[in-house]
Amino acid sequence: MAKETTSPSGMKKTLGLTGVTVNAMALIAPGAFLWITFQIQAANNGGATDMWTGIVAALVVAFLTAIAFSELARRYPEAGAGGSYYFAEKAFLDRDEPRHQRFARIAKFLTGWAAHLFYWVYPGVMVAMMATLVTYILGQFDVNLSIYYQILIAVVFSVLVGFIAVRGITGSTNVAIVINVIQLVSLIGFSVMAVMFRMQNPLHATQWAHPVGTSIVFPHSLTAMLFQSTIAILILVGFESSTSLAGEAKNPKRDIPRGVILSLVIQGLFAYLIEYFAANYAVCEKLVYVAADGSKLTGMDAAAASGAPIGDLTRLIGDAMFGGNGFVFMIVIAFTVALAVLGTTLAAMNTAVRVSFAMAQDKEMPSMLGALHGKHATPHIGVWILVAVSAILGSIGVINVTALTGITLASNIGTFVLYGLICGLTFVTFVGRSEFHSVKHAAIPLLGLLGNIGLLVGVVFIGLTTPGVSSDATQMALWITGGWGVVSVVYLVWNSRVQQKSIIPSVGV
Repeated sequence: MAKETTSPSGMKKTLGLTGVTVNAMALIAPGAFLWITFQIQAANNGGATDMWTGIVAALVVAFLTAIAFSELARRYPEAGAGGSYYFAEKAFLDRDEPRHQRFARIAKFLTGWAAHLFYWVYPGVMVAMMATLVTYILGQFDVNLSIYYQILIAVVFSVLVGFIAVRGITGSTNVAIVINVIQLVSLIGFSVMAVMFRMQNPLHATQWAHPVGTSIVFPHSLTAMLFQSTIAILILVGFESSTSLAGEAKNPKRDIPRGVILSLVIQGLFAYLIEYFAANYAVCEKLVYVAADGSKLTGMDAAAASGAPIGDLTRLIGDAMFGGNGFVFMIVIAFTVALAVLGTTLAAMNTAVRVSFAMAQDKEMPSMLGALHGKHATPHIGVWILVAVSAILGSIGVINVTALTGITLASNIGTFVLYGLICGLTFVTFVGRSEFHSVKHAAIPLLGLLGNIGLLVGVVFIGLTTPGVSSDATQMALWITGGWGVVSVVYLVWNSRVQQKSIIPSVGV
């Protein structure tokens, strides 16, 4: 076993390539998001058949962004817990001319602001999802939980994740390894059974969502594919989280860039494309949802109406393929989804507090967020503050669907802004340098920048122009984004006066 060392920040260097990769994989969590987002994707009237191609389009943008992150991680292995925040500052400080260096602080402020909007809201969304999932599972046993018990689940789950996070990244990594193995095995099992269900057709279905398999992998409408991609990009985020683990990686220059790409390849290119193909392949008129008014929906319409369409599909497949034991099959899959949500929440929390830790060390956030636990060397105060924030956001999410959607969209806005900034900063970092590569450092990041801007505009525009929950939730997300922006600017101005630092110096740095 390699000797454990300590980074200059005080964090323990314990992670190899496997540890770096599985922590990022846990945040992507295909098992969790297939269950959570399939209903939203199916509800796109006239565009549900482009679900798989939408993921492919989103993967293109994700890989463009991942390459930008990996190139910055390779150039700045000393980034520590700062990740994207550190990259933003160095992109300008490493320029030769003072007129470029003077933008270093404002660049890292914008990046840190977006990273916090993404990472600090995201765990609260997953906490609400866990409470909803537990409620669904217990409901299958005729145990109906009131809203107060759902809030209690959200609070308890937040505390549980915080306890694991405080224990250190080694414990979190071990949890992530177990969860990823269980999740991938269950997804492969589900995918195989879904394909066999279609091929053997034990229920003699006649109306399939896709008449043939090739219908899944070829786009039917460019507009529908692009809309699906604005949803699909949300299930792919997390590959970049490994860049915040450089302070705990044994060989960050080698392993962080590899971890960024590997996590997206395994979870995005492999797991998502297989499971979404299988799920779409199995949807037929035998998938039924009975509405409150007694009306019956089938196929993709049923998937769009059900709160857990993958659970319903799993039960249908299990009943047909396992002699009426679909309920047991569904419960097993639901349990693995719960584990995936745990892994996602833990990975998001670990990433969030490490970005805050780096900013606190840089005196750009309150100093208490930079305090390390005496035994575990983790930013424990930041963890427990985030636990409280997640519990509050999760509790709001289980009370009101519009609120949960609004919180989710706010996190997504932070994601697109962060990803776009990193793509742009990659060009700024390498242009004019001897190692500049026209493809890796210009074409790829600039295409990634355009892709993220396009998806951001698409999400907001579609949300505001779709009446009902989508419109209200999008407005709420914009208010949250604007509110967080105001708070951040006020703190930046106040903190600059206290430290007597210029936000954008007139000359030099």
